[in-house]
Amino acid sequence: MSNALALATVTQALALLIEHNLHPEIDMAVSVETRKPPSDPPTDPTVTVFLYQVTHNPSMRNNDLVTRASDGTLLKRPAAAVDLHFLISAYGEETELVGQRLIGSVVRTLHEIPVLPKELIEEAVQRPYLEGSDLAESLQKVRFTPAQMDIDETSKLWGMLHNTPYALSVVYQASLVLLDGHQKPKPAKPVERPEVTVVTFGAEQAEGAEGTPGAQGAPEAPKREPAAPAETGPEKTAGAGTAEEKPARPAKKAAPARTRTRTRKATTRSNDSNDAKES
Repeated sequence: MSNALALATVTQALALLIEHNLHPEIDMAVSVETRKPPSDPPTDPTVTVFLYQVTHNPSMRNNDLVTRASDGTLLKRPAAAVDLHFLISAYGEETELVGQRLIGSVVRTLHEIPVLPKELIEEAVQRPYLEGSDLAESLQKVRFTPAQMDIDETSKLWGMLHNTPYALSVVYQASLVLLDGHQKPKPAKPVERPEVTVVTFGAEQAEGAEGTPGAQGAPEAPKREPAAPAETGPEKTAGAGTAEEKPARPAKKAAPARTRTRTRKATTRSNDSNDAKES
């Protein structure tokens, strides 16, 4: 982990890594600069190291949560995990293919030494503008991996650089860089007396009731008593309360009043007709 100067320290150390490993293929003086590609391409052999994007590392983005308690007390020192994206361009005499020779040396160097060495970080922090950087003390190493970009992505990247002509370049990603916060949590209190409690699971189930495996010691469910039969007045026999007692028959429902009315009317009419015949 390191402070906010880590981004600039990685850029400067990367430039030193390229500068120290140009030989023996390159036998000329090469200027390695930490800036964006120039709008006026130089004719002298030049390599530019440009940090064009900083992104949060997706796998370590929320690794430091939770940092504070409910009352606001700092529990853990926050650390931002970021990745650095570099655009490395080469310039030189086109007739001698200087730019291609320089890019080949850069690719070979970063493939051979993918991890940023500690001694180059210590050399980079000797610059006055990087004084106070503690990247060299970080346990997290910075690794460079090449990034693949198609024609469309390359066109968009160079389109952001206004009035800058395209030059032969490679793109590399540096990860992982951890940026620590300023505040530090209070150290935890020492343990005064260790207390260890051993709890056995399944002890009650192992001791079951008799004849019931795995259920010893478990309380038995209460047995339900059969409900007493209901008493009926006239149909109650001498053996009431026994299993042979028959339940009382339900009373028949009376016929609807409308039906009985029609029956009476029909009877009255038949009687009247009989009286008329007899007379």
